[in-house]
Amino acid sequence: MNIQSIETANVAVPLKKPFKTALRTVTVAESVYVKVICSDGTTGWGEAPPTHVITGDSLAGIKYAVEEVIAPALIGKSLLAIEDVFQTLDQCMVGNTSAKAAIDMAVYDCFSQHCGLPLYQLLGGYRNQLETDYTVSVNTPEEMAEDAVQYVEQGFSCLKVKVGKDDIETDIRRIQSIRSHVGDRILIRLDANQGWGAKEAVKAIRKMEDGGLDIELVEQPVKAGDTAGLKFVTDHVETPIMADESVFSPEDARKVLETRSADLINIKLMKAGGIHNGLKIAKLAASFGMECMIGSMIETKLGITAAAHLAASQPNITRFDFDAPLMLAQDAITGGIDYDGEIIRFPAETGLGIQLVNMTAESEEVQ
Repeated sequence: MNIQSIETANVAVPLKKPFKTALRTVTVAESVYVKVICSDGTTGWGEAPPTHVITGDSLAGIKYAVEEVIAPALIGKSLLAIEDVFQTLDQCMVGNTSAKAAIDMAVYDCFSQHCGLPLYQLLGGYRNQLETDYTVSVNTPEEMAEDAVQYVEQGFSCLKVKVGKDDIETDIRRIQSIRSHVGDRILIRLDANQGWGAKEAVKAIRKMEDGGLDIELVEQPVKAGDTAGLKFVTDHVETPIMADESVFSPEDARKVLETRSADLINIKLMKAGGIHNGLKIAKLAASFGMECMIGSMIETKLGITAAAHLAASQPNITRFDFDAPLMLAQDAITGGIDYDGEIIRFPAETGLGIQLVNMTAESEEVQ
């Protein structure tokens, strides 16, 4: 069961509404789809969205990495020696975590099909359904409250609210407006996307605590490289703090865990370079007694399906941020995970359960 060829294609799907954070505004979900074909005819799928302000990866860079560097290194390798495949993938080039993640997904898709299991069962099979949050983009307090009410009416009981784009007083008004409209029974978690300084974050979070806004957690309040600032915030507020952009690799996770710079870690395949390293981070966090979230970029259901399989496999992955496909104007694939409001269920098929991928864009094959 050797890797025989690898194909890529660019995909672009409009969003229903612009997605706004402290870092960027997105109106179209762009991705590179990857197709790995094995010598026995098994086909696996992966996805890599470019997220310039987080991973530094671009569409052109992802395609080049896959076609010109990763594919030549992997073609001919046996998936039955899968650790060799992942070691080669990790070492064939520095960085380029999004391109590596797409290949990683496709390899796992093929391997779990060969094993005759859905991927989440192969990885651990801890649960067979998930509950996702829904993200409220940064806008005026009034518009954010309206969006929040809409999402709650659609059946979501947990909202991830973007903040950090303006001054903290505006952010507090945003949360006050949302809380007053959705009531006390809805879970609210915040994501500052590196938008605050350490002392500013402590001030903002303490004001929210004193105001009884009941925030579940605050994600990445400070700059990615400011681990000391992250720890300062964690040590000076009662609200749990989650590291996101501060943790790409297992090595990053170890630093956060050993210094207790955060209370939780958000694992994203595009940061980690795929499921293989994402699983390492989750296991490492579990050894420190820390829970994790699996999150995502603005991706189609292909990439989210792979992330959801990892999320379902481990007991210490307790939070799930998989709403991106619900923001898209149309589906790009058939099969994969299924949404029923906030509930995510897995297909019975082996692998990722992907049935049909729309690769109508010009594709390129490497043999």
